[in-house]
Amino acid sequence: MKSETRNVFLSLGSNVGDREANLRDATTRLEALGSIVRASAFYETEPVDFLDQPWFLNCVVQLETGLSAETLLQRLLEIERAMGRERLQPKGPRLIDLDILLYGDEVISQPGLTIPHPAMQERRFVLAPLVEIAPDIVHPVLHETAKELLVALPKNGPIVKQLPPRRE
Repeated sequence: MKSETRNVFLSLGSNVGDREANLRDATTRLEALGSIVRASAFYETEPVDFLDQPWFLNCVVQLETGLSAETLLQRLLEIERAMGRERLQPKGPRLIDLDILLYGDEVISQPGLTIPHPAMQERRFVLAPLVEIAPDIVHPVLHETAKELLVALPKNGPIVKQLPPRRE
């Protein structure tokens, strides 16, 4: 029996090495997990929590997939490992970071997997690119749109700036 297809929103981030190449490589690898519907521009963001590290490049990707949330998480962790991510310090520098923000309108809370992402509503570097591609997507717990969540963030938060598209 074929599983139901879900619209999933993923956050991608990198602050080690060629950040742009890392995001592009990860996006290409995500194509093996489903169909990429939309991808945001890249946003350069100052670090949060652990501040003594390079700035991040972030984006959000909308993926249509038939994978369960648990299988999707395992496949994302496999992509991180295959790309060379090492978890040396919590919130520290990382070659690639792949997080599930939303999995359809499901709410999942189990060891190692919480959806929607528990901090997405606090993070401008998540909400700005999410609003770019899906401003009206509704947070299934808070019942507010991504745009409403972004507008509600304090104005003095971390710097997040959209980068212009790269000219080939």
